[in-house]
Amino acid sequence: MKDPSPVSSQGVPEQSPEPQLDSWKEIANYVKRDVSTVQRWEKREGMPVRRHLHDKRGSVYSFPSELDAWLQSRKPNGEQEQVPATPEPTTRVPEKHPWSFWQLFVGSVLIVAVAAFATLAILRNWVTPPKIRALAVLPFKNLSRDATQEYLADGMTEALIRRLSGIHDLRVISRTSSMQFKDSRLSVPEIAKALTVDAVVEGSVIREGNRIRVHAQLIRGATDDHFWSGSYDRELRDVLALQSDVAQAIANKVEVAVTGKERARLVAARPVAPEAYESNLKGEFVLDYKGNSRADVEQSIGYFEDAIRKDPTFALPYVGLGNAYILLSSTMFGGNPKNMHANAMTAAQKALELDPELVDAHLLLAAVKQKQYQWADAEAEYKRALELEPNNPNANFNYGLWFLSQGRIDEALAWARHAGELNPPVNGMEGMGLILFNARRYDESMRDYRDLLALGSNETDALWGIGLVLMAKHQADQAIPVLEKAVFVSDRSPGIVGGLVMAYAQAGRRTDALRLLADLKKREQPGYSGALVFGYLGLGDYDEVFAWLDRAYQEQANIIQFLKVFPFFDPVRDDPRFIDLVHRVGLDTGR
Repeated sequence: MKDPSPVSSQGVPEQSPEPQLDSWKEIANYVKRDVSTVQRWEKREGMPVRRHLHDKRGSVYSFPSELDAWLQSRKPNGEQEQVPATPEPTTRVPEKHPWSFWQLFVGSVLIVAVAAFATLAILRNWVTPPKIRALAVLPFKNLSRDATQEYLADGMTEALIRRLSGIHDLRVISRTSSMQFKDSRLSVPEIAKALTVDAVVEGSVIREGNRIRVHAQLIRGATDDHFWSGSYDRELRDVLALQSDVAQAIANKVEVAVTGKERARLVAARPVAPEAYESNLKGEFVLDYKGNSRADVEQSIGYFEDAIRKDPTFALPYVGLGNAYILLSSTMFGGNPKNMHANAMTAAQKALELDPELVDAHLLLAAVKQKQYQWADAEAEYKRALELEPNNPNANFNYGLWFLSQGRIDEALAWARHAGELNPPVNGMEGMGLILFNARRYDESMRDYRDLLALGSNETDALWGIGLVLMAKHQADQAIPVLEKAVFVSDRSPGIVGGLVMAYAQAGRRTDALRLLADLKKREQPGYSGALVFGYLGLGDYDEVFAWLDRAYQEQANIIQFLKVFPFFDPVRDDPRFIDLVHRVGLDTGR
């Protein structure tokens, strides 16, 4: 379409009845040259070509009379050159130039290609995204129509974290930290910054009958750039192979170095009975997201045992079962420690028989041996777990607990801090407050326990820890309401009741302390010894303290692990009976 108001080079509107040549092609045809030649003439030799108002290079026009005059001016000795108004398309006048059209064309292409290659080479050095060294797997979304399938999406998240954590050169954020961003409204760059990672994995799970469909995508944390996605569809019995496929695709895309052994663990998959897989996921879901009461833990045991019945060759339910037994053995739940430890040991050994490189099974075995006072064997298992997965936050933190039991506070803190670096934004793990408490760093311990309470992941442990810190700081009046709430939340945990007895005694409420202690003794069974140690420590009845400490030693109560560091043992630390107990436990080396 012609511009109704052509503009001269001086910017003055002109009107002309003369027909216009309205494109480079028309102008080239008129002067019997190719387009590239006339564009060069216009640029270098002043060929009269005009622009429309919007001044785009392609929107040109010219008048035949001006072209005729310009062509005439180029002829030597005033020789006339007639240009017909309508040129013959087949008539060609060769350009007076040593190069042919095709030589110019090929040369131009080569120049452009070389320039583009050089530009890309430069830009590659400037804008190549940094390598991915740290990765977070965000909670997968359950897109099934059945809301009860939430455990399946969480299980997929956990499985990918577990597989990818086996790569030495890739730091993978733990499930504890990733799950804090479930259903978060934060952007990917905001989450990546909070977790200090280079990229995140997002995904979804759809369950349709016995088929499972997974979609996953990789996103750069700094730029929100989605640079990989994939969809996978398999029968539920092949879900382990599906997890392997997704994990391999992610590892390949982030271009991280993977050793032969790591590749083998990444690829490892076997069919699993769908019913067993589901039961195991339900057990993990209850243990991880509930697990605040003895009833919760016992419910998880039922799921794990069901999974084992349906597929005795599936290793993961044995680990879940062993971890449930470990929880029941604690003073918090009041189970029979010695029996629970024996059950956990059997479960750990069976898991390792089925999968010798299952890190969680090595950590379970290490925890059992530590509670059974087999210190060297426990350390060997922690080292094996760290050899398999050096960036595993749980392995780092639990090894810190081993150093704590030995009274090696600085090393305990160092390992726990490293676990915290692997597990942001939490400053450490859920037990960091415990290590700081035993290090007498009460204010820091209080901050960690309050952070844990704010996260809402384990209210019972947080309240219990806050109560301990307040008592250590001789603020029993403030500890009492906190521990009273903890007793309620935990459904009268014997360990917390024992702590409340201590708080009542410290606050001068001896009558309340004795009443609560009598009630605790009335309910007493194997596993209550640690709780009664607390109560009698508060009352200052040290003969009873040692009587119950001896029972706790026989039962392998959790409190015995920390004889060397637990602040409330300070009043009896120089008593010969205490020194003898430390010797029997095997913790007197280097005292």
